[in-house]
Amino acid sequence: MTDYTIIILGGTGQVGAAVVRALLNSSRCREVIMITRRAAASTFGERVRPVVMDTNSATFEQEVAKLVSTTTKPVYGVSCVGIGSGSAKWSEEDILKLEVGVVSAFARGCKASGVSTFALLSAAGASSDSWVRYLRHMGLKEDAIAAIGFTRLAIFRPGIIAGNSHTPGYVAALGRWLPGKGGTIEQDDIGKAFVRELERGDEVGTTILHNRDMRTG
Repeated sequence: MTDYTIIILGGTGQVGAAVVRALLNSSRCREVIMITRRAAASTFGERVRPVVMDTNSATFEQEVAKLVSTTTKPVYGVSCVGIGSGSAKWSEEDILKLEVGVVSAFARGCKASGVSTFALLSAAGASSDSWVRYLRHMGLKEDAIAAIGFTRLAIFRPGIIAGNSHTPGYVAALGRWLPGKGGTIEQDDIGKAFVRELERGDEVGTTILHNRDMRTG
């Protein structure tokens, strides 16, 4: 497998940062281009290139496509966008604008410039038919990204995320006793799983990974 470049949205979040750390531990990842909404000093080192963009701009998709077109190939797209604990106060419109609108625009920009492999952070139980608001939003996001038509799409559906400030310690502890897909997984294990999937090579189609898949590879 040749060396690759990553363009990531949501890399400044907690799961996103775990993914970036895991990527930097791979000798195959030549550079991580991190889309950010505001300028800030990078704490990751010289292999991470922050690029400031207005994600709410009508030209965001085109700006992503232009950036990818000037980047050494192959380029893989990654979205780790995720709403935090304060999202309970958000309107339905605001959540969908971020989780579906912004992420879809980013993904379309990647696809328009030849990105064939995309990795998406979602959640266990995601379904556009779910009566749980959060899981319904995750399902709508998955459906929107799948419709773009990437050659290779990896969807990550973690359960309770340990090591994340949005997850109370007692919840993470209790989740270790839960069977199935909704139990606890370490944040760093998610990051490592992203790298394994991105580096699998020439596989095609859509893969959905739950806790067990992310732990074992």
